[in-house]
Amino acid sequence: MSSDLRVVSLLPSATEIAVALGLEANLVGRSHECDFPNFVRDLPVCTSTKLEKGLQSDEIDKRVQEIVRQGLSVYEVDTPLLESLAPDVILTQSQCAVCAVTPNDLEEALATWIGKKPQLISLAPDNLADVWGDFRKVGDAVERPEIAEQAIERLQKSLDSLTASTATQPTVAAIEWIEPLMVAGNWVPELIEIAGGQSLFATAGQHSPWLEWDDLLASDPDKIIFMPCGYQIPQTLAEMPTMEKHPHWEKLSAVKSGEVFLADGHHFFNRPGPRLVESAQIIADTLYADADDDGDLSKGWIRWKG
Repeated sequence: MSSDLRVVSLLPSATEIAVALGLEANLVGRSHECDFPNFVRDLPVCTSTKLEKGLQSDEIDKRVQEIVRQGLSVYEVDTPLLESLAPDVILTQSQCAVCAVTPNDLEEALATWIGKKPQLISLAPDNLADVWGDFRKVGDAVERPEIAEQAIERLQKSLDSLTASTATQPTVAAIEWIEPLMVAGNWVPELIEIAGGQSLFATAGQHSPWLEWDDLLASDPDKIIFMPCGYQIPQTLAEMPTMEKHPHWEKLSAVKSGEVFLADGHHFFNRPGPRLVESAQIIADTLYADADDDGDLSKGWIRWKG
């Protein structure tokens, strides 16, 4: 790999993958969501969102639907800035048009590009195997395939060390969106299984499904873990009154027994990259936490107290 290779990452998980492959010095631009490791916050920001700040989950859902109905993208790309950065490689994704910039969002920018166009690397993982495939895809693009394999092996070993061998497997509802209710799919069911739980409602490798309250009550999970997409714990806390108002809420066993947890979806579960290991550890911590262990923000999870 050329030491002067210039990389722009427009996806938080891709940024973390790039760093895991030793590309810190090669990153020259980022998306508005990329914020880890801390040094990337100083990179030029090449994208923005059309979603206003401070919206609650139901308002975000309505706003996104409105934008999509108009045939527009949820995001905007700063084309002049992106071109001025002269990247050799741009990392993006094609899995979810609501979650981050897609290749379609870059078409207009690339159409007016002067000179050599950058290589677009689009990531679209559905499960853990796909996540490792994305490591390889980035590794191949930057001529670091061996380093990618080493990173994959290290992460897989870490996950293997977490694999629970307990006889009991508590049932888990992993909530990815609050209003309307959605369950975390894709790689999250695998993480739950690795941590020693049994995932309800979602299937590994399949997109996150909507969830009806009646189905939640009928299955009555042992544990409920909130990990809303793009939400940090304080944001989720602020929306818990929405859950409390529903007539089924107090009937749930997990609510009665204090087995409801809030996790940092923004920094962990929603980012299919190196920190999925920490995500699995968070699930394991919540599944087998002592009754007096309320977690804390530094652990990436807290127990909901009501």
